[in-house]
Amino acid sequence: MIRRLLPALLALTLAQPAQAEPLARQLFGAKSAPSAQAPAAIGQYARGCAAGLVALPESGPTWQAMRLSRNRMYGQPEMMAFLQELSAYAATLPGWKGLYIGDISQPRGGPMTGGHASHQIGLDADIWMLPPKRLDLSRAERESLSSISIRTEDQTRVTAAWTPAHMALMRAAASDPRVDRVFVAAAAKIAMCNAAPRNDRAWLQKIRPIYGHNTHFHVRLKCPPGQRLCEPQSPTVAELSKGGDGCDETLNWWVTTYLEELRHPPKREKPTGPPPRNAKTYVMSDLPRQCQDVLSSR
Repeated sequence: MIRRLLPALLALTLAQPAQAEPLARQLFGAKSAPSAQAPAAIGQYARGCAAGLVALPESGPTWQAMRLSRNRMYGQPEMMAFLQELSAYAATLPGWKGLYIGDISQPRGGPMTGGHASHQIGLDADIWMLPPKRLDLSRAERESLSSISIRTEDQTRVTAAWTPAHMALMRAAASDPRVDRVFVAAAAKIAMCNAAPRNDRAWLQKIRPIYGHNTHFHVRLKCPPGQRLCEPQSPTVAELSKGGDGCDETLNWWVTTYLEELRHPPKREKPTGPPPRNAKTYVMSDLPRQCQDVLSSR
């Protein structure tokens, strides 16, 4: 009897799908506290993890962390210092009492459970466009309050919500030597290109137009000195030329060709083969091997 059943049992076993490897975002998203390790940014901004992160205090003299339920207020020590210093500068601007700070990283970095491709190594932070009028928001208010959009619906121009203080704040961020680049809506970069004087434009190179950054701007720090496991972002052609301010035809492309393609996507050949891995689909083997130590650390 058993001999007769063996072929059927073997066929059934082979037909069973292999157990899927857990997604890295699920594993890192389940960690509620940083690893007990020395601070280290490991891997790439959009494919890595972070050891020994520290938490931004929920409130400070010139800042408040928003959306506390997400538990994404962790970063490298360099990021904590930068945000507190930038918020102190923001408090000197007309109409601003400091900063509302959005997502930084999860407690151990890594791919997020949702919302971001980067923010994985503790060196990215989102800063709201909404000028804080008060810094005593309750936890409930931090969940319900929304930021403001500084660009029009057609994405081509800034609105009346955009002020010189916004430009001053981003100039301060981009001028900081710790900062690698600042991502913001193309309309905001165009406004800054038009307003910046001829003798003060070098910082504009770090301001990068990107879709979806109209209610916040995104600051990315360089790899901290001595962190050999941190992979710097490749420099752009403009950076390598050590020249331009990025206020050229490439910028105009964002509000012409790119937006037109968004409205009317061109027909493209259907890709063959499996789709490339990304932050939503990474498994641990896609990340640097040191990320396993970060995940398993107490």
